[in-house]
Amino acid sequence: MSHRAPGADRLPALAAPGGELDRLVRAGVRTVGAGAVWAVGDAGGTLGGGSHGVLGQGPYARLTPGPDTRYDLASLTKIVALWPCAGVLWRSGRLPLDEPLGRWWPPAAGRPTGAVTARQLLAHTAGMPPYTRFERLYGREPAAIRAGVLAAPLHRPPGTAVEYTDRAAVLLTYLVEDLGGAPLDVLAARWTWRPLGMADTRYGPLDAALLDRTAPTEYDERAGGHLRGVVHDPSARLLGGVSGNAGAFSTARDLARFLTAVLAPPPGPPWGGAWTEESLREQTGGLRPARGLSWLYAPGTEPAEGTFVHYGFTGTGFWVSRRLGRWALLLTNKVHHDRVTQPLTDLRNAYRRLVFG
Repeated sequence: MSHRAPGADRLPALAAPGGELDRLVRAGVRTVGAGAVWAVGDAGGTLGGGSHGVLGQGPYARLTPGPDTRYDLASLTKIVALWPCAGVLWRSGRLPLDEPLGRWWPPAAGRPTGAVTARQLLAHTAGMPPYTRFERLYGREPAAIRAGVLAAPLHRPPGTAVEYTDRAAVLLTYLVEDLGGAPLDVLAARWTWRPLGMADTRYGPLDAALLDRTAPTEYDERAGGHLRGVVHDPSARLLGGVSGNAGAFSTARDLARFLTAVLAPPPGPPWGGAWTEESLREQTGGLRPARGLSWLYAPGTEPAEGTFVHYGFTGTGFWVSRRLGRWALLLTNKVHHDRVTQPLTDLRNAYRRLVFG
């Protein structure tokens, strides 16, 4: 039985200017309320893309999105920054996936987090509490937050349930930084962004000169205005804007380079090859919802289909399928307008079905 998506051989036509994908996004942004940038491609690069709508309300109502518009990636940071750094360390033998952290990573020894493994952190089966709320729990100092995350009791025994939590990414950030010998923003630039030519991608806060092409996010009372170039996620903001759960900004142009590299044949980037193969398969031992390593199975698909996705709370998202050899991205700043998610969910699902079947 073939699992090829309907219209697989027509993807270039679907992605052409004025084609079916373009028409879908054009109609979708009217319902979503936020402008959007889209692109699709394969291991050879981008096959097509476009943009529709405007970047925001009030002073942003005349700004239109494009391939060079920077978006707050929110949780896509887990894939664009943290996941490839973990891959470099795993491929070099420095990051064992199945040893409890407390056996080999001194900061975790004797703490509840010492019982979990790196694989469980990546697959969201570590049993860590599902919410962050760092300021309320630990205060505003990064050192106190780190100590609190390491010492926090587990929500449930590791390996017994799948629960998406930013805490796992924050803990993995500390681990990756210790093993890599540098902050995550330095490691991500060294191992991924610079080698791939992702010149638009960086952690915030962004310089004022970059804000003209940066999408605004939500109104923040402390800031006295809409956040723009400052990470939307409050926990990442407490950590200086650099964390594995959120904080990176990027453009459709750069993300196309990254997703193309995910599908690259061996040897690929330093985190590619075996790490990509390991990550893009079920890692939850039959627990549902199934997860890969950092990557999530696309809603509405079966694990056998092999279509993976990650979404950002701000309105960003991308998909990849090694089986079909294609990727897709759809970037919005939906949270700038409101937190009503169903219109964007409907657009995402329709877009995914059209690209991947």
